[in-house]
Amino acid sequence: MSDLITLVYKDVETGKAAFNEVINLQKLLLIELADMALATKDEKGRVKIKQTLEKQATGASAAFGGFWGLLIGILFLGPIFWGVIGALLGALMGKTSDLGIDNKFIKQVGDSLDPGGSALFLMVIKATGDKVLDEMSKYGGEVFQTSLSKNDEEKLKAALDQDQVRAAAEDNLDLD
Repeated sequence: MSDLITLVYKDVETGKAAFNEVINLQKLLLIELADMALATKDEKGRVKIKQTLEKQATGASAAFGGFWGLLIGILFLGPIFWGVIGALLGALMGKTSDLGIDNKFIKQVGDSLDPGGSALFLMVIKATGDKVLDEMSKYGGEVFQTSLSKNDEEKLKAALDQDQVRAAAEDNLDLD
């Protein structure tokens, strides 16, 4: 079972940095995702969405379709033609299938962002909680929506707010 976590950031740069940090955490095997997306809203109000699963699904579907098209082509003496047709149909089916995070939900949240804002969507299969939270707390952010338990959601909010509390305390200290 996966948990959906949506984090909202006040600026695009922070959202992109958090997105890249999650990619690094995946490489270190600290988090396993079913899907991840980043929605950004520019100053003119245009929403751009970068989603990781769609590209993977399209490529896998194209390969699957190409294989079956080639196999059918061998049986009916047209392997190249049927292989190409199968790959095209597989890619089309992969592009239209909605796996992972719902595209409509991503678009709705993206539309609700303030201009210049961003939202990070994570569909988490499993994670090393303490290490992931330590790394992600650098970016702050506001928890928009989760499918976590109330207790886990509170822990996530506290970890993200920790960096903001630290920054506020540093601003209030007179270092002179």
